[in-house]
Amino acid sequence: MERIKATYFIETPLPVEKAAAVLAGEQSSGTFVAVPGETEELKQRFAARVEAIRPVETVSEPSIPGLNLNGGAYHRAHVEVSWSIENFGYNLAAMISTLQGNLYELTQFTGLKLMDLEVPDSFATRFAGPRFGIAGCRQLTQVTDRPLIGTIIKPSIGLSPAQTADLIKTLVQAGIDFIKDDELLVSSGNSPFEERVDAVMRVINAHADITGKKVMYAFNISDEIDEMLKRYEYILAAGGTSAMISLNSVGLSGVKKICDQGQLAIHGHRNGWGMLNRHPLLGIEFPAYQKIWRLAGVDQIHVNGIQNKFWESDDSVVRSIEACLKPMLGGYSILPVVSSGQWGGQAPETYRRTQTTDLLYMAGGGIMAHPDGPAGGVVALQQAWEAAVDGLTVAEAAQKYPEFGNSVKKFGSPA
Repeated sequence: MERIKATYFIETPLPVEKAAAVLAGEQSSGTFVAVPGETEELKQRFAARVEAIRPVETVSEPSIPGLNLNGGAYHRAHVEVSWSIENFGYNLAAMISTLQGNLYELTQFTGLKLMDLEVPDSFATRFAGPRFGIAGCRQLTQVTDRPLIGTIIKPSIGLSPAQTADLIKTLVQAGIDFIKDDELLVSSGNSPFEERVDAVMRVINAHADITGKKVMYAFNISDEIDEMLKRYEYILAAGGTSAMISLNSVGLSGVKKICDQGQLAIHGHRNGWGMLNRHPLLGIEFPAYQKIWRLAGVDQIHVNGIQNKFWESDDSVVRSIEACLKPMLGGYSILPVVSSGQWGGQAPETYRRTQTTDLLYMAGGGIMAHPDGPAGGVVALQQAWEAAVDGLTVAEAAQKYPEFGNSVKKFGSPA
């Protein structure tokens, strides 16, 4: 029988082997005490197995509250556990309940993080995965040889549909590839969803009629499932190509329901990510996180950015980009969305460290606050990526490209 594997980073005052056995038992056939009916035959068929233990270090202080034993030694290790697919079949919600579930409550652990997971090839026959992914998003935006350049509507909330449409007109004329609602805006008092879609798509469709290029706009549809489906259909009817969902707010089953419609590229925003990942020994690491959303069918997912405005390190961002670009199930492609305090100045370092242009490179203030206006901001980002691929430094690019040079004067050269 096929098995699903998960790798955890754990911390425990117990012997690591004992703690790993508790983890495997709690999340399969066992509990804190032997119970009638838990036969050897049952355990052989359904019990989770500890496949590997790789000790890391021992520390003197616990990372989070847990079992308090005399001695003050807390052992850290990577532990690989597997489950028979027979335990939950092809049910993503049940799989996540198994791989995460009550583990974080177990007193035997003073730290536990799901680092990665592996599913068998048979999942490809049960889950369609991203309908568009990298290749499909490139086709929709007609961008083939550079990152997709994108922005977020700023101010995040408060603009009317007419004001939003005016901004869109400036951006599409400047050559933007992608625009999205901010995650704070779905349908507000002065910007009802349908009115905003109508106003925005009038501009985008008119531009496409003239140029042949349809800018991708990700309208935020996050809500109850029925309302999301209505908004999805409204976008389609208006000629749109994308919808945005706040993944952690809507949840796995809701996101999958929308992705299963298969006609719009789904932009997955991970707002709330910090509560899942910020502690080094609690939550979930991005390689596992993005695989779950790939299975659900998300086409684009946020990864933060180099020298970002949040807490995440550059090394973590690079690992996240690499995780998105690593093949899964023979074609579950997902486009990394670089964002958070980005402007053209980070492009050379982003390319140097990742060696890829398979990105959606998003700048909000980096475009909107450009000294030459949003149009200058779009051009500056295009110039920045051309320079990055050509191997130019920020200083060299600033000399060669006037709009990018004005960005450097405005935002300062990256540290």
